[in-house]
Amino acid sequence: MVSTHSGKQGALYLVPTPLDFGMGLDTPADIGLWLPGETLSVASRLTHWITENAKSTRAFLKRVESAKGLAAPLQEQHIAELPRAAHKKGDHSPQADGEPAARDLLAPALAGHDVGLVSEAGMPAIADPGSSIVRAAHALRLRVVPLTGPISLMLALAASGLNGQQFAFVGYVPQETAERAGRLRDLEALALKTGQTQILIETPYRNAALWRALVQNLHPHTRLAICGAMSLDQQVSRSALVSEWRQTKTLQDGLPLEAPCVFLLGR
Repeated sequence: MVSTHSGKQGALYLVPTPLDFGMGLDTPADIGLWLPGETLSVASRLTHWITENAKSTRAFLKRVESAKGLAAPLQEQHIAELPRAAHKKGDHSPQADGEPAARDLLAPALAGHDVGLVSEAGMPAIADPGSSIVRAAHALRLRVVPLTGPISLMLALAASGLNGQQFAFVGYVPQETAERAGRLRDLEALALKTGQTQILIETPYRNAALWRALVQNLHPHTRLAICGAMSLDQQVSRSALVSEWRQTKTLQDGLPLEAPCVFLLGR
């Protein structure tokens, strides 16, 4: 399924990774609990990678090696990082698919090697950098193959009880208090008018501030859900009306706000 250098173009594989990155676990659980056999098999055969973070990718490959082995030793794996601008400003502008950087990173695929695209946790190019690489692969007529694995946004949506037929991922909201409150009210108005669930995320150390802002600023009849540490042993998914969040303090007990969380609001 995965080619080596044979004179033909390689493929770009979108390789999901476990959602425990940055959780500080002394002994991460068996990677086979989160990634199906075919995804692990493909990852074990690849030797060329495009990544959000080289250090986390090496840690991921060590876990793949323990489960399935590697086609080449870790020190011989070719790991190229995405440009820093993709982390800070995003890589989804309409002009990005013509950027030389994205195409240069895909040179091994043009030379016949299959290439894996990974982020630090979850599915690359969804709430993480990588879309410029995917667009460049399409522009170069490379085969693009997404593999199966955990995607926190979809896990949270399924667990929230909110509308899963119509939804939007809106990413981050402003950090400044008044601007953030206004943005949350705008998203709420859209959700209540259209029925479209609004999905948000935040950097873990700002989760508590965002959570307080949601509970304080939304209407009592709006449904609000928080899903944290998805797919892990400590995962928590809770969904209730804002009025219930305000009145029932036990609802907030044990929320994993120090972990990656997904916030959802709607009706």
